[in-house]
Amino acid sequence: MSRTFRIAPSILSADFARLGDEVRNVIDAGADWIHFDVMDNHYVPNLTFGPMICEALRKHSVKADGTKVPIDVHLMVQPVDALAQAFAKAGADIVTFHPDASTHVDRTLQLIKAEGCQAGLVFNPAASVDVLEYVIDKVDVVLLMSVNPGFGGQSFIDSTLRKAEKVRKIIDASGRDIRLEIDGGVKVDNIRRIADAGADTFVAGSAIFGKPDYKAVIDAMRAELAK
Repeated sequence: MSRTFRIAPSILSADFARLGDEVRNVIDAGADWIHFDVMDNHYVPNLTFGPMICEALRKHSVKADGTKVPIDVHLMVQPVDALAQAFAKAGADIVTFHPDASTHVDRTLQLIKAEGCQAGLVFNPAASVDVLEYVIDKVDVVLLMSVNPGFGGQSFIDSTLRKAEKVRKIIDASGRDIRLEIDGGVKVDNIRRIADAGADTFVAGSAIFGKPDYKAVIDAMRAELAK
């Protein structure tokens, strides 16, 4: 089955002093989604963006022709529910969270979907994906962390490929249109291997924002995916 690939640059690696420009530039360079990493200095080390920044970037997250580019909010926070709803109201299109950070995973998924957003679950490198079996009917995105959350610029953890193969089978068996997203250490030289393991959506931070020409990197990633 042919898959549509999406590239989701993570603004965690962008120049925070020029965030609006950075979002527009990376969209002009070919980004499909804008990945928005929310850290609360509690569930993970580090403190990043709140809902007001999401709201401010919503008007910048559009293509030149005015088409809206989805904002993909990854919540590394605990508790989840109030912030999930706040980001939905601030203009997020997709909200994902870690099951171990929510007291009631099914309820949190329902809350996000009730706000009109797509909802997803995020699994840390050593986390089991067993919970998927019970909530797959409410999941639009599965995000597998290929680094430990909390910091940008880490190296890819290879065991994520085995997990991606397992999750791809679960998704295909469900018959639902669910994105399989990978986040952490994604680069031009490993994106093909990650796709071969079953992923279709790729979060890249420093691999894109750390280079002077965003379009060259995204084009190189697409060339690898086309092989």
